[in-house]
Amino acid sequence: MYLIGFDIGSSSVKASIIEASTGKCVGSAFHPKQEMSIKALKPGWAEQEPEDWWKNLQLAAIDAVKESKIDKKQIAAIGISYQMHGLVIIDKNKKVLRPSIIWCDSRAVSYGEKAFESLGHEKCLSRLLNSPGNFTASKLKWVKENEPSLYAQIWKIMLPGDYIAMKLTGEVNTTASGLSEGILWDFKENKTSSLLMDHYGFNSDFIPEIVPTFSKQGGLLNEVANELGLPSGIPVAYRAGDQPNNAFSLNVLNPGEIAATAGTSGVVYGVSGEVKYDPQSRVNTFAHVNHTVGKNRLGVLLCINGTGILYSWIRNNFLAGKDYASLNELAASAPIGSEGLSILPFGNGAERMLGNRETGGRVNNIQFNIHKQSHIIRATQEGIVFSLYYGMEIMKTIGINPSVIRAGNANMFLSPIFRDTLAGISGATIELYDTDGAQGAAKGAGIGAGIYANAEEAFKNLKQISKIEPSSSKAGEYQSAYKLWLEQLNSLIK
Repeated sequence: MYLIGFDIGSSSVKASIIEASTGKCVGSAFHPKQEMSIKALKPGWAEQEPEDWWKNLQLAAIDAVKESKIDKKQIAAIGISYQMHGLVIIDKNKKVLRPSIIWCDSRAVSYGEKAFESLGHEKCLSRLLNSPGNFTASKLKWVKENEPSLYAQIWKIMLPGDYIAMKLTGEVNTTASGLSEGILWDFKENKTSSLLMDHYGFNSDFIPEIVPTFSKQGGLLNEVANELGLPSGIPVAYRAGDQPNNAFSLNVLNPGEIAATAGTSGVVYGVSGEVKYDPQSRVNTFAHVNHTVGKNRLGVLLCINGTGILYSWIRNNFLAGKDYASLNELAASAPIGSEGLSILPFGNGAERMLGNRETGGRVNNIQFNIHKQSHIIRATQEGIVFSLYYGMEIMKTIGINPSVIRAGNANMFLSPIFRDTLAGISGATIELYDTDGAQGAAKGAGIGAGIYANAEEAFKNLKQISKIEPSSSKAGEYQSAYKLWLEQLNSLIK
């Protein structure tokens, strides 16, 4: 028996097929081969066409099935992971009314800040666990104020994963975890937030039916099954945002456990059993995939928008023709601290960690007689790590203090410089595992469809690839480099 998972990112869509009994990935593919475009019609905007996600999912599914060389009739369930905080709006005919306003779009910051002040900080934080910020609800408010003719046609609002589930099954539904990431869930009342919905003047009917994260959420449509080469009627049985799903993929489900990822954006995600929040909403708290009424499992999320996207920007614009492995080797020839060169990676929209400021990226203290390509590459990686560490220091104030960080062996974690710097500055051991978001979504589907009895059974074959211990002998060098980087940041945001 096999399971298929889809990971709907902003760069690409990945499909992975795993054998349920062993957890082994037997087929995997992603599309497009070049990063999906993000439309920025104005500075700070970021939009994608939902239909592009769907087209790339179709291609990835077909290729993954071909690569697996299995009997497709043995595929028993579908799981979905998706880019968080996006807004998709549809009319009564299930037609998408406008491009999705995605996670890194900054246009709604002022709406969220105004709601935070009007409703009161304590009320928002105690019930929503976050400022309304630049999340999905505030993006919908922007549509209401700026595109009233489109707003008037809305039947339902969805997150990106809800849209993909609709395309697969024809069913329009969502999850409590998903609503919490859109700041549309009231943790005190354990229901859709009338507090923010009423304040923004939204119709409560906009919210789709709520289904459990792990559950049979709809069956695969006949025509879609034929297109994808999958069995008709198999259930979509799991759905989660990419960061809760990344943590789930690494079997991070209990209080004190920590996951990290560094793709387009960078995230440190810790699980808490207590309802806690950052008073300044610089790090955010959402319902984790296994959160239930009476058993709190909350994900505390630190997000840096400009991580992998900065690294790819550096490569594409200044080091064309070099692959990432070559870049990593080149970076190793520069010393820790890059001889005073520091880079602030904040050029991909408003950063929550910086109070929703949109500062732009910065290159500081470049010396033309000293610095070479190797310094720029190393400073890029160090700047990304230092921004994550800065956020981790904030997370400590609400009880998330990592001694071990789990991550997939992918993206920035493929770089020894990145891994060693993160371990060295944080003092945490880094454990790398052979998994990814699409495989995690497939395992989630196995739980939701009843193929696995529980998470322990689903992850019994999760393989650790390597462990990176922090270097005590280099701790002072990392701290000195971070201190210089922090001075540059403080001068920017004061």
